[in-house]
Amino acid sequence: MYYDVVLSSDRGSFTDYGGSSVLGYVACMPYRLVPRVFMDKFFTPKVPTDSEGKALYAPYALRKIEAILSNSGFSVAVVPPENIRKFANRTKIIGITAHDPYGLNPVSAKLSFIFGGGPTWTAEFFSEFGQMLKKLKTENHVKIIAGGPGAWELSLNVPDWIDTVFVGEAEADLPRIIKGMLENNDIPKIVHGKNAKLDSIPTIKNPARLGEVQITRGCPRGCKFCSITPETFRSIPIEDVKKEVEINMKGGWKRVEFITDDVMLYGSSKLRTNHDAIVKLFTEVMNMGVDGIWFPHISAPAVRESPKTVKAISEIVHYDVDRAAAPVVGLETGSTRIFEKYMTAKAFPWTPKDWKDIILDSTAIMNNYYIYPCYTMTIGYPEETEEDVEQSIDLVQSIIDHKLTAWIFPLPVIPISTTYIAKNAYPKPEKLPKNYWDLLYLSWHYDLQITRELIPILTNGIKNSIARRIVKMMIDKVFSSIDNIFLELKNTKGEVSKNFSQININNTIGVIKAIYWLIRIAAKPM
Repeated sequence: MYYDVVLSSDRGSFTDYGGSSVLGYVACMPYRLVPRVFMDKFFTPKVPTDSEGKALYAPYALRKIEAILSNSGFSVAVVPPENIRKFANRTKIIGITAHDPYGLNPVSAKLSFIFGGGPTWTAEFFSEFGQMLKKLKTENHVKIIAGGPGAWELSLNVPDWIDTVFVGEAEADLPRIIKGMLENNDIPKIVHGKNAKLDSIPTIKNPARLGEVQITRGCPRGCKFCSITPETFRSIPIEDVKKEVEINMKGGWKRVEFITDDVMLYGSSKLRTNHDAIVKLFTEVMNMGVDGIWFPHISAPAVRESPKTVKAISEIVHYDVDRAAAPVVGLETGSTRIFEKYMTAKAFPWTPKDWKDIILDSTAIMNNYYIYPCYTMTIGYPEETEEDVEQSIDLVQSIIDHKLTAWIFPLPVIPISTTYIAKNAYPKPEKLPKNYWDLLYLSWHYDLQITRELIPILTNGIKNSIARRIVKMMIDKVFSSIDNIFLELKNTKGEVSKNFSQININNTIGVIKAIYWLIRIAAKPM
């Protein structure tokens, strides 16, 4: 069958991450440090396909583009990267979504400069995919358009094999661009899509991986370092949400992963929590017969403002000690000065000066209802001083002193091209305040402690008691070695990271060394 458009992405995006989206963060590591066999088998495995080679489930972004183009009259196929060759001579356009094509997102940037630099797996996967597409473009005379959350990276340096980079939302402008490409019209190298009106956002037509369903778009808080549009916050109608849940369930997904930048904003107006709308959403989706509902983001101020809503979510979905949620939450900074300049509305309905109390109160509330936040911090603003970082250290220490369950990740603030800080310099390790490395060690040391405490929960699915004990022992020993790495980073103010630049596990000698070091770690006395 011939298709107007074939949609795909690189292996780092077109996967279900072994059933857990958290494992996707491994792809943010320098590729030389994680063996390819681990990526292929555990972290970024292939997805199943039908007899024609089309994906049985796919990243949500591709499913949404599929729906937009199908509703506009185009024939569309969604295909995993390993099958793209089969379809290259049966289409005129290949559309790809890029998540982190150059390894510039905050997590990739941090892990790269901590572990000696070099391309991340996200960048390596995209590079390999690009080499294949470049060849297919020449052989089959297809046109290639790229979009997705990493389109801003591509706009900085557009590869010669990409005809057009599409930045922004697709509903309003992408069908027009695709029509122009099919008619061989001149299309700009970079196109910026307008934000979609709520009634123009279609529901997906085929299953998305991990049971993904979007419930909100945008975020009205307007932090200057964030690319999420504050002007056009939208809550997806509950009937559309349920339609997509039903489609995913028919595809075999019994879990639901809400896509949102803040689950507490669903149905909200002017940043005030809409308790009834959220309770109705979770209740009606659970009543459809799903096993559970998870969400990627929640905000601390909203939790503090409406603890009854957090309690209701936890009770409706049946979170407990063996079934906890771990959303990403913006901790950002402990510096009031930095906070007031870059994220004034983030503390609403309180003020930046209340931030420490907001964090401590909201973390305690979340913990009470089996929600364990993964806090991210933004470090490396041009005017940030050691005094600012010291205030962030104080905030982290307060979380530790209160014995709250949370993970804390200080990340470099990245000047994304679609944000208010696009012209800021890209952060470099040697330019960061010297006590950043103290903050990094304090945070990671506590992260490893929290993970150790949760090992019984993380390993209780292993039925064999002997195997469970071995896994617990290995985790503990490996974590001890990781802790030593971060202690060295602290003591050398990051200089030791240069030692990691020569390590390459992705060759025969590297694999042998990896096995050797794993044996040595396991053999160390407790």
